[in-house]
Amino acid sequence: MPLQHLRDVVRLLTFDTTHHALLAEQIAHDHGLAAEVTPAPPESGAKCDLALEFLPEEEEMLTSVLRAADVEFRIFVRAPASD
Repeated sequence: MPLQHLRDVVRLLTFDTTHHALLAEQIAHDHGLAAEVTPAPPESGAKCDLALEFLPEEEEMLTSVLRAADVEFRIFVRAPASD
């Protein structure tokens, strides 16, 4: 199942370092989870300007495996884009 387009995503993971963003993507893939590094929205406050896009139904599993791997992240929530 393809990931949603960034403008439709309402929840992203943001990171303080590029290392953690890329590591999070690799860990997600290693666990069979759909995830993709994308530019972080300016309003997210991400220090490395990267975010991780993921499927909403996989959020609990994704955040659990990232915490177990000591990957630091924040959940960023924004309103969906209006057409």
